[in-house]
Amino acid sequence: ILMVAGRGVAQLITSGQIVTFDSPHLAWLGSGSLLLFPTPVVIAIVTLVLFWLFTRKTALGMFIEAVGINIRAAKNAGVNTRIVVMLAYVLSGVCAAIAGIIVAADIRGADANNAGLWLELDAILAVVIGGGSLMGGRFNLLLSVVGALIIQGMNTGILLSGFPPELNQVVKAVVVLCVLIVQSPRFISILKGMRGHDKT
Repeated sequence: ILMVAGRGVAQLITSGQIVTFDSPHLAWLGSGSLLLFPTPVVIAIVTLVLFWLFTRKTALGMFIEAVGINIRAAKNAGVNTRIVVMLAYVLSGVCAAIAGIIVAADIRGADANNAGLWLELDAILAVVIGGGSLMGGRFNLLLSVVGALIIQGMNTGILLSGFPPELNQVVKAVVVLCVLIVQSPRFISILKGMRGHDKT
């Protein structure tokens, strides 16, 4: 809902038009270099390190995991679950804003119709491939980055193989569907029952 609403608001602001700019400083964020490395890569690494420290070296990361695993238990333990959930959304929004600025700087414009289209699905899939659960709970930022690299490799492989780009979304949707099934409590209980039956 939020990703559709956000794109809709952007389309209202731009009236569905592509807004271009000619700022070398902003363009540097998307296609420049810093210390011989592409600027987007440097920004991504710095952001990753900061968020890793923020979520692993402070109590917030533990609170986020606790709320994701069992929000009722976390609330009974004295955690302000509303604040934690709000902060999680804020952190996610900050990351999305950084990514949006980099994309806009790369294409030198704001295209609310096509820029970053379905990138939200890639973000979800990266976390899932990195071992994160769609049901909430523990997360691993480094493995999520590995998941993002795997997705990019998959995208490149499909394009180089001559398949239509639309196949990317089909493959990703199937992967997400399979993960949803595997991570569902019903499937886990069936799997545990089968294991118990095999032991007997």
